Amino acid sequence: MPEIEVSLPEELFSEFEHMVEEEFVNRDEAVEELLTAGIDAYTREFDEPEESDIAEEFAGDMWDTAEGPRGEDEDEFGF
Repeated sequence: MPEIEVSLPEELFSEFEHMVEEEFVNRDEAVEELLTAGIDAYTREFDEPEESDIAEEFAGDMWDTAEGPRGEDEDEFGF
């Protein structure tokens, strides 16, 4: 397995050491899991939510206002 050397600020190294003690079996496991999670988060492509056109979405539920709700051109009073 390839080896790398990294320089970390003291505070970050302290946080890393604490995580190793609390959550991982050893440093190697911690580095592998944290790098994998970071790379996955960095390279993940987020799907943009599609903008829905309200007119298209509810087109089947709408009726033409030039006609009455029953499909008549004029209402029952002749207006």
